[in-house]
Amino acid sequence: METEHGGRTGADAATEAFVAHRNLLFTVAYELLGSAADAEDVLQETWLRWSGVDLAEVRDRRAYLVRITTRQALTRLRTLGRRKESYVGPWLPEPLLTAPDVAEDVELADSLSMAMLLVLETLAPTERAVFVLREVFAVEYAEIAEAVGKSQAAVRQIAHRARGHVAARRPRSAASPAETRRALEAFRRAAATGDIQGLVDVLAPEVVMLGDGGGVRQAAPRPIVGADKVARLLAAGLGKVPGISTDTLRPTQVNGHPALVLRLGGELDTVVAVRVEDGLITGIYAVRNPEKLTGMTRAAALSR
Repeated sequence: METEHGGRTGADAATEAFVAHRNLLFTVAYELLGSAADAEDVLQETWLRWSGVDLAEVRDRRAYLVRITTRQALTRLRTLGRRKESYVGPWLPEPLLTAPDVAEDVELADSLSMAMLLVLETLAPTERAVFVLREVFAVEYAEIAEAVGKSQAAVRQIAHRARGHVAARRPRSAASPAETRRALEAFRRAAATGDIQGLVDVLAPEVVMLGDGGGVRQAAPRPIVGADKVARLLAAGLGKVPGISTDTLRPTQVNGHPALVLRLGGELDTVVAVRVEDGLITGIYAVRNPEKLTGMTRAAALSR
């Protein structure tokens, strides 16, 4: 639509700016929340607020939109924290089906990994927002201060503290996609055939497995630690699944990394993401909660 002077209406300009930055805003919200469904809700709230803004007063539309998204995500993050306190069993982030180009941005893929998102879960909400905006999206301290309602000096202190916290907990070295695929393929063959020794051989001695069933699907109620325990649990559990094979346990790309999906009767049953270090699997993240698998139907549009 054009005005009588030939220019676009404010609504058109607002829509254009929002659409142009939508993938970025979704990525910011997801990194802060670990939930695609909640990230989509945050984007809806962001649009409602953005559509009422006088664009003539906005100097940097991208920064302004990121600011709104961050504030809405922080509000929701605090609510989610209360929800997680009553969650049944381990809580895992909602897996995202991702296109190959996400893996090409190594820093983005690293920040999206299940392992890293679980590290981010250990940060306080404001720390998480500051860390993500600064380290993943390279947002200036002044903009971060506006988004989180702190002074620049405070934001710099928070960023320093959060970096130290994350550095102490993140995986020691990120495996290459090829290395992860090799380990995952060995895991896939052994899991599908119930080969306990084959599983032990590809698992690190202190491997940790987390299963998220959300109280709806069966999953281990607490973390399982140790190659032998994890291998036996997997072999016993998958051995009860009728028709399990390498055809039902298929490779895919989740959160920018190689992963597996288990389909039973044509329906998605489980998403399995892994952390690989020195050629061995050190972390297994099995998401079975059906509410967290709805976003696996199409690749998420992500950007920085």
